[in-house]
Amino acid sequence: MAIRWSELCIVLFALSYAICVIAGKSYYDVLQVPKGASDEQIKRAYRKLALKYHPDKNPGNDEATRKFADINNAYEVLSDEEKREIYNKYGEEGLKQHAANGGRGGGGGMNMQDIFSQFFGGGGSMEEEEKVVKGDDVIVELEATLEDLYMGGSMKVWRDKNVIKPAPGKRKCNCRDEVYHRQIGPGMFQQMTEQVCDKCPNVKFEREGYFVTVDIEKGMKDGEEVSFYEDGEPILDGEPGDLKFWIKTAPHARFRRDGNDLHMTVNITLVEALVGFEKSFKHLDDHEVDISSKGITKPNEVKKFKGEGMPLHFSTKKGNLFVTFEVLFPSSLTEDQKEKIKEVLA
Repeated sequence: MAIRWSELCIVLFALSYAICVIAGKSYYDVLQVPKGASDEQIKRAYRKLALKYHPDKNPGNDEATRKFADINNAYEVLSDEEKREIYNKYGEEGLKQHAANGGRGGGGGMNMQDIFSQFFGGGGSMEEEEKVVKGDDVIVELEATLEDLYMGGSMKVWRDKNVIKPAPGKRKCNCRDEVYHRQIGPGMFQQMTEQVCDKCPNVKFEREGYFVTVDIEKGMKDGEEVSFYEDGEPILDGEPGDLKFWIKTAPHARFRRDGNDLHMTVNITLVEALVGFEKSFKHLDDHEVDISSKGITKPNEVKKFKGEGMPLHFSTKKGNLFVTFEVLFPSSLTEDQKEKIKEVLA
């Protein structure tokens, strides 16, 4: 039986979506929210990320500008109920087909500055975030390998946290102070305040665990932060706090990191120090680095190899590599060896 054209389109869209998800980040990943995120979660995630990567806050930073564009494209789709439903089913190809058939497309249909201005209200200025009651942030110091920090990578981390679940009964909620006046005599009134609360369904806290995937970006430094919005500790009648991973460079067997530079020590023999040597080593991404010398190398001499250090975060540039050459002297010499050395060096 021949497959109808509409069914074939659905199959093609589904395949395109699968390829898209495998090849790159989904719009949910860009905004750092789960697929089932509410509209409010999407708005809050967009607000924080847009403020963080806004071009005014990162002048001359091409990577931040690219991220800002990605964030706006993702928000344009996920904040629109129709686009989000199409994206969930068929991915970006589905949105393109929808736009080609006369619907509103995604991924660039609106100027990113217009989205930002529309969200924050006029002019694109970076306004302060509104104050809301939030739970505690959870801060985790995460040791990242030098390889991941050099090339980029990801780590799976087990997260165990409190989750709010329904419970029997009712509880006080949304409490506030209300002002009223009480008559205390003829023509005399006293202003009073009274706490008034609503009745809400009761809840309880339960512990749940799951894996969190933390993306390590090339060139991240110690102290830089990877945040998962509203994945911290929950609080009644408020927003959960954030889960924050603070990056820390794990010790490495060969290299020592100092900002954007790398340091290493190489042992050479006394003969190599005097007559030169040919040496190379495999870098963190397995490319060969030649550190040979044709001249005399002094004990603890340091040589700089430009551009062989760590990549700079949000940049194509790299720091430098500093190699310290430690000369290994023989523990003893025979009389014959001593005489020959005297003859050569006299």
